[in-house]
Amino acid sequence: MNAPENSSLRRRTYEQTYVRGLFDSIAYRYDALNHILSSGVDILWRRRAVNLLKPLRPRLILDVATGTADFAIAAARIHPEHITGIDISPKMLERGKKKISAKHLDNLITLEIGEAEHLRFPSESFDAVTAAFGVRNFSDLEKGLSEFHRILRRKGAAVILEFSTPAHVPAALIYRFYINRILPRIGGWLTRSRSAYEYLPSTMSEFPDSPAFSKLLLSAGFGTVRCFPQTFGIATIYLAIK
Repeated sequence: MNAPENSSLRRRTYEQTYVRGLFDSIAYRYDALNHILSSGVDILWRRRAVNLLKPLRPRLILDVATGTADFAIAAARIHPEHITGIDISPKMLERGKKKISAKHLDNLITLEIGEAEHLRFPSESFDAVTAAFGVRNFSDLEKGLSEFHRILRRKGAAVILEFSTPAHVPAALIYRFYINRILPRIGGWLTRSRSAYEYLPSTMSEFPDSPAFSKLLLSAGFGTVRCFPQTFGIATIYLAIK
């Protein structure tokens, strides 16, 4: 199940087959759980992330680790020409396609199986690349971020929304208690897949903090990186410009 620890980042990595199976198993309740466990604030975070893209007016957007396509659907309101969403979980994509059809966005958004670390697209083929709560699942962060940079056109933008540990001690303690004690119990009870919600806290707690992740984006070749902490710092939006 577990691959060797990535010593440079001090984070555990997981085999893709394990991650795919895990998300396939919880796909049917994934959206509801996200909204329940975040008290609905994840919707606001996505809206703010999309707002950062709006002034850039991207024509072609790639949404990586799209899951059930929440971010891709949210990005539709800035009127790009086309959005492509990729994910390794077929079951998550199935639910995403149903949501897209229900909103009559089939001509705007297409979903397909794809790996972040091995994007099939030519270099400089997108104006923006997005990822919401998926980057922490990459087995190789450096490779995934390098692929983001590669497929972006000059002056293109990467917008990444990810959980982060609050900087202030009281908020950090509450956050860690929640993800380590509360989230696995609630998530496991609702989905009957406790292993899934034991996996999620580990990926959240071991993800690089904002300064470290910003350095990774710069090392991948991005020229500028800005961070926008959300809700006491429990999530952060990163805007990286090529």
